[in-house]
Amino acid sequence: MKRLAPFALLALCSAFAAPLMAAEPTPELTGCAAKRQAISLQIEQAKAHGNAEQQAGLEKALSEVTAHCTDASLKKERENKVLDAKHEVSTRQADLEKAMKKGDPDKINKRKEKLAESRKELQQALDDLDK
Repeated sequence: MKRLAPFALLALCSAFAAPLMAAEPTPELTGCAAKRQAISLQIEQAKAHGNAEQQAGLEKALSEVTAHCTDASLKKERENKVLDAKHEVSTRQADLEKAMKKGDPDKINKRKEKLAESRKELQQALDDLDK
């Protein structure tokens, strides 16, 4: 009986430690792997809600990503999105400056809102660049 006690204690500790080890965060995926995982999660949500059309569309998207996505192409696509967003911000800034020269308060406010929206899109594109 004394010989079994250490083994029983070890088994008991292992049983309690297993859920704790499973709860450890996994390294965050990036690039195409992250994109595939995100689509897979959306597929599971569509299944859970019984949305067959959305599920079919997402499964098609997943197969396209699996077949054609490379980390290099994804990075290039995201870099292009950042460049487009920077161009949009500079265009909106120029529009705001023109409106300020004219002095129309309504146009100034509209241009400020559009510039803020463009800056938000640029920040989102910059954040996506690292994913």
